[in-house]
Amino acid sequence: MTSPRSYFEKAWSDHVITSIDGETDLVYIDRLFLHELTGASTLRQLEAARRLPRRTNLVFTTIDHVIDTQEGRTKNQSPARTGSRLIEETRAAAERYGFHLFDVGDSRQGIVHVISAELGIALPGLTVVCGDSHTCTVGGIGALGWGIGSTESEQVLTAQSLAVRRPKSMRVTVSGSVGNGIAPKDVVLSLIRKIGVNGGIGSAVEFSGKAIQEMEVDGRLTLCNMTSEFGAKYGFVPPDDKTIHFLAGREFSPKERAWDQAVDHWRSLASDEDAAFELEVCLDCSDLEPQVSWGITPQHVVSIGERIPDPRSFDDMDVRAEATRAVDYMGLSPGTAIEGLDIQAAYIGACTNARLSDLRDAARILTGRRVAESVVAICVPGSMKTKADAEAEGLDIIFKAAGFEWHDAGCGLCGHMGNDRLQGKRVISTTNRNFVGRQGLGTRTHLASPATVAASAVVGSIADVRKLPAGGLTP
Repeated sequence: MTSPRSYFEKAWSDHVITSIDGETDLVYIDRLFLHELTGASTLRQLEAARRLPRRTNLVFTTIDHVIDTQEGRTKNQSPARTGSRLIEETRAAAERYGFHLFDVGDSRQGIVHVISAELGIALPGLTVVCGDSHTCTVGGIGALGWGIGSTESEQVLTAQSLAVRRPKSMRVTVSGSVGNGIAPKDVVLSLIRKIGVNGGIGSAVEFSGKAIQEMEVDGRLTLCNMTSEFGAKYGFVPPDDKTIHFLAGREFSPKERAWDQAVDHWRSLASDEDAAFELEVCLDCSDLEPQVSWGITPQHVVSIGERIPDPRSFDDMDVRAEATRAVDYMGLSPGTAIEGLDIQAAYIGACTNARLSDLRDAARILTGRRVAESVVAICVPGSMKTKADAEAEGLDIIFKAAGFEWHDAGCGLCGHMGNDRLQGKRVISTTNRNFVGRQGLGTRTHLASPATVAASAVVGSIADVRKLPAGGLTP
């Protein structure tokens, strides 16, 4: 009898070429994704070393990080000072080596972590790497995805393998059913609040429980996207019927007989009933309220009905010092209610929450309403396919009628890539990071779900989405 094994142990062992020592394995890599911000330097290193890529058919490239998202953009248009050069270098190298390229103007172009699942490039049980910390997003469909550096990317290009330290195993069990107006973003923000930004350091995190079983794949992608925000390297939901339905018919998904074989394999990867985990975390979301960040890390979170904490309430001196910096930078006073805090901008986009279901959630709130005059509101779909699908449903008309700008796909204003439109503003955002200056110099970012962002844009202040019925009139 073999010992019970977790999903991670099964998928990991499938990829071990050899053990280097007691803690590190040489692991086969199934997919490498490159984007222009980090991919350009990887490709320069490759050429400087006069090496050639080993499996060009397993390398995928997109233009997403520094490309302008304004509709009508040109092929190299970028707000970043060096953006056009990075785009041109990456495009030229992809064409030279024959990598898959999702370029500006391609209907499949979009944010790497959105299109990798959307196109069926990332699949259950596959190892997927990219020069980006949010590669763990693809764990939402059961892939093992993690971020790597440019030197490691070069190694994958030339050897199709990486030496990787085996992580600790961690299971997060999310019990209960979420209530009305509660999104996967609220679940993961609540989790990070509970365990802290270091709660999963060095871990491979399996999400399980009733709430995860009920969660659609788009929501699982959001959940896994923010795994990196509590320090874990991998986050995943083992594949189930929802995963299989999601992947069926995707461009790069297996076809015909290969599909049936793949599905059989994916089903075999589920964690055995008695599989052991080194760390266990439980989160009951039965009474969960909408969550909003108040500070400068994703663990600085409160429920919509709560108030900004007093830094003096924290016993740990380091935590207290960070909380003090947070309230100072965010321009907040302890004891202030988070609901009703005035905002100057609302942003829906990024690899966290810019999929079709996210846009639908926001549109349900925006229907028949207008954004407050004091608010700049921007929506950047995660991919051009998502944008096209949204437009086919008329969601773009709802967003525009409400006063939102409607953009082309890209990372946009998630990070400060040279565009200063949010500089100095208080922004409620569907992004994943609220670090100092993340969205621009002096920008103060509050993380929230798409529906909460839409509701706040309408009210002009951070709002409880449950108080705005879907499709109502302007309050």
